[in-house]
Amino acid sequence: MAEMEKMVHSTRKKQDPESGIQNPLASTQKPSPRELLSLDLDFMDYRKALDLQLHLVNARHDRILETDAVLFLEHPPVFTMGRRGNLQSLKVSKSFLESRGIPVIPVERGGDITYHGPGQLVVYPILDLRASGWRVVDFVEALEEVMIRTLRDWGIKAVRNPKNRGVWVGPSKIGCIGIAVRRSISFHGLALNVNTDLEPFNWVHPCGLHGVCMISMKEIMGKEILMEDVRRATGTHIQEVFDVRLKPKTLDEILHLLESEISTPDRKAI
Repeated sequence: MAEMEKMVHSTRKKQDPESGIQNPLASTQKPSPRELLSLDLDFMDYRKALDLQLHLVNARHDRILETDAVLFLEHPPVFTMGRRGNLQSLKVSKSFLESRGIPVIPVERGGDITYHGPGQLVVYPILDLRASGWRVVDFVEALEEVMIRTLRDWGIKAVRNPKNRGVWVGPSKIGCIGIAVRRSISFHGLALNVNTDLEPFNWVHPCGLHGVCMISMKEIMGKEILMEDVRRATGTHIQEVFDVRLKPKTLDEILHLLESEISTPDRKAI
């Protein structure tokens, strides 16, 4: 985390009166919200989503993409292993997971092992942290704040845990955060358990934590939650916390913007 913070320049901040999150502003007079491209991907294979993120990171750094972006999606079942993770966090054998068609994929983000699957909302912000003035620690807290406000819309009181990133309801964890920063551009992001099947979390020490249980909005509310409603609420709170205006784009429109960065074979892969 310390290495990533060095990559980001400090700028003047304004205190968010509700959350205490440090929101960057260019001046004491608040400008109009900047645009953030918003891409609703529905379901996407994890590796394909990661490939798309990396193309967006490169395009954003090279200014082929002149605007930050955020991806909303769900993944088929997958375990991802962050930089601090190792196979000791698995409580079952890899052959057990292979028999169920669930891969374990090492990734660049921070954190340990976590599970992604249907019913879990995943949000990947592709932000130029240096240009927007976000310090890494403030950026992570802002992502937590987005989840806290979203859960509050359903009457769920979630809080931070200063020792473990993410958001918690009582002793159980409901939302995870793991980010990476490459050339000042963020990728990876947050995962919020909406209607998620929680059984696969029992096969690992989630986020590398022993004795921690995961929970979902469905389990708390005792009923299925409309994912479309949670996506909409999350988008609203991203606009509030990051002081942006979401501009919806389709995948084809994004790929068109990236034409000079993505070759034809790579486009087919995405």
